[in-house]
Amino acid sequence: MSAQAAQDEVRRFLLENPGFLLDDPDLMRALRLQPLPENVVAFGPAALARVHAAHRRESAARRQLESTARANFAAQAQTHGAVIDLLEARNHADLARRVDDLAQLRFALVAGAVALEGPERAPAGWRPLVEGQVDLILGGHQKLARMGFWAPALGLFGDRADQVKSMALVRLAIWEPAREGLIAFGSADPNGFTEDMGAELVAFLARVVERTAERWPVL
Repeated sequence: MSAQAAQDEVRRFLLENPGFLLDDPDLMRALRLQPLPENVVAFGPAALARVHAAHRRESAARRQLESTARANFAAQAQTHGAVIDLLEARNHADLARRVDDLAQLRFALVAGAVALEGPERAPAGWRPLVEGQVDLILGGHQKLARMGFWAPALGLFGDRADQVKSMALVRLAIWEPAREGLIAFGSADPNGFTEDMGAELVAFLARVVERTAERWPVL
């Protein structure tokens, strides 16, 4: 018999035999129950404490889930708004400015930047990188993103680098043949971006930046 079936059987028995508990003082004591006038069974303090503790745990878990859901919804809403901002860029310099603006104004970050490897020059407003530097920053050719603090990437944030305590870095591949690049967001909070954090929303913005940048050639 399964546990649920056993519980159902016990419940059915008690419903059919309401005096069973009251007629067994030892069982009443073991369950920490006590009879009240008119044969009403009351839970003792220990039983009530267990019920109250379980309710607190359930309420705390529910609040945490609700808080996480609200945060995720807010982040997604801000990301969708950021996409509209990026798609309205008029040129490469304007696109880089918009990345920095949305980092500060939409996500309350220190800075946002886009960077591109050479040897050809980077577009106006983009951080220039030497060939192979993207792999060095991300930690490997196959790695698409890096979250957390990584000192070698601080130079991407220019004169605001000393304010950055954590960062989100995602690889870019633009034009054909592809040139490697990065989109980078820096936070003043050490826990703003952590190694165990998913990079999906940042990667989504990276894909938008790629497609938008390909509208114009690098002059």
